[in-house]
Amino acid sequence: MAGFLLCSLPCCAHNSNISGSKVQQEQKMKNPKVLNFKLWLLAFSFAFLAFTVLGCNESLQAAMDRSDTSSVDNLVAEAAQIIRAALDDDEPQIRANAIEVVADTKRAELMPKVQRLLKDDFVPVRFLAALAVGDTEYRLAKDTVKQLLQDRDDNVRIAAAYAMGKLGEPDNFRIIQKTILSKNQTVRANCALLLGKSGDKSALKPLYWALKSNDSSDKVRFNAVGAIAKLGDERIYSKLWAMLISAYANDRVIGIRAMGALGTVEAKNALITMLDDDVLEVRLAAAEQLGMLGDNIGEFEVLNVFKKNLIAGMDKAGAEHVKMCTALAIGRIGTAPLMKFLPDLLKDESKIVRIAASKAVFQCQTAK
Repeated sequence: MAGFLLCSLPCCAHNSNISGSKVQQEQKMKNPKVLNFKLWLLAFSFAFLAFTVLGCNESLQAAMDRSDTSSVDNLVAEAAQIIRAALDDDEPQIRANAIEVVADTKRAELMPKVQRLLKDDFVPVRFLAALAVGDTEYRLAKDTVKQLLQDRDDNVRIAAAYAMGKLGEPDNFRIIQKTILSKNQTVRANCALLLGKSGDKSALKPLYWALKSNDSSDKVRFNAVGAIAKLGDERIYSKLWAMLISAYANDRVIGIRAMGALGTVEAKNALITMLDDDVLEVRLAAAEQLGMLGDNIGEFEVLNVFKKNLIAGMDKAGAEHVKMCTALAIGRIGTAPLMKFLPDLLKDESKIVRIAASKAVFQCQTAK
């Protein structure tokens, strides 16, 4: 989602910080019932999730000693039940995170529940539900999502346009290209996100406009950079590299996820250098993106979270964020030594942790 979300994630995605990073203040959407979800690119992922490290040597040793024959297939039913429950959760953030998991992992059997959330009271939930319909090309929801083209909120309308475009009506992508001119920075940022996901390279012109426009906010520029990378335009590499050497860890993570989206040999080599970053969350983000690109070189960094108990001494919020990064990396890398930790994560006391672990289970199963 995500980020959860999301590697590329919408502006209405995750609400997590990296310790010592620049904190960006996000605007709320116009609907008074909308949550103040923090911008997280990438990630979408999921935007927006946390992961808990085993708190004692006995638990760690138990996970390390598990047989490699303990198949991830045995965890799928439990993971699916966790996501089903999360889709019905009273908390909008939990529903949003669960929707992102369904979309990112293409779990068609869970889409009927997502379809019902197209009518949710909260804008971020409707937004993500519409994206999920498009990402999974879930045609059974086409009539319902089409109605959202008339939604009272601009963010939901562009998400519906994206879904309709993915469902065989690509002219709807033009709605998003026009709406990116909006003065509302959240709407503009979400337009950039959706244009990157559309796969339509004619979107590069409005994306570069958004990137260079003097009145574009940081969140718009970050989304535009990620979208341009996702569309495979290698001219954006120099801007991504500048993000990797930023003094702010949040900026480096966003750059890492955009490099992963670009996916060139040069981008991959840049990601490898980030495994030496001073900030744990940055190293884990690099390991995750490298895993997505088929390189498990970052496995060691993820294992160190457990072996060295790297969250010891962190406050609850900081520990949750590190757990999120670790879960996302496990899902992308998917090696046997890392998958041994998934059974414990599925039983964590935190709903967000359980959702993250469920996503990792689905990803590991798909990669088999």
